[in-house]
Amino acid sequence: AAISAEQLHRFYGSNRFCGCCGSPMMKSKKERSMVCSSCGNTVYPKIAPAVIVAVTYNGKLLLTKYAGREYTRYALIAGYTEFGETLEETVNREVMEEVGLRVKNIRYYKNQPWGFSDSILVGYWAELDGSPQVHLDETELSTAVWMAPEDIPDDFTNLSLTHEMILLFKNGKVI
Repeated sequence: AAISAEQLHRFYGSNRFCGCCGSPMMKSKKERSMVCSSCGNTVYPKIAPAVIVAVTYNGKLLLTKYAGREYTRYALIAGYTEFGETLEETVNREVMEEVGLRVKNIRYYKNQPWGFSDSILVGYWAELDGSPQVHLDETELSTAVWMAPEDIPDDFTNLSLTHEMILLFKNGKVI
């Protein structure tokens, strides 16, 4: 709830004036939006769809670490959906871009609002389709490794969908 409140605070603070005519915006009385006091332009909170992909192969999970970020724990392949792209197309593109792999049997898991980046995170499970040889995009990732459940470290938080999916795999509960 606190993260959502912060997201709304940022939304209201960054939409004080209309992008169409420059007049002051006001909170809508009917819905969560801002309405221009002059031209009636309505602005809604930004929600950017992003995918998280747990790629499996021969009883292992592909774990990654980001390049050039303070966050140093293992994560999964992730990325934002581009204009005109389906979520499943995003899964395929992000896996190919970040690690040079193809996937198949893409399965929706669940989603999570992520107010830190005004996103809705959509989790998917997928299986490797082809060679497991990783071709790392070093501008995005510092490492990508296939790990068996028993080799996955226990340094995860309970906040994110990413960590939930990693722990499910670690505990033998792949969806």
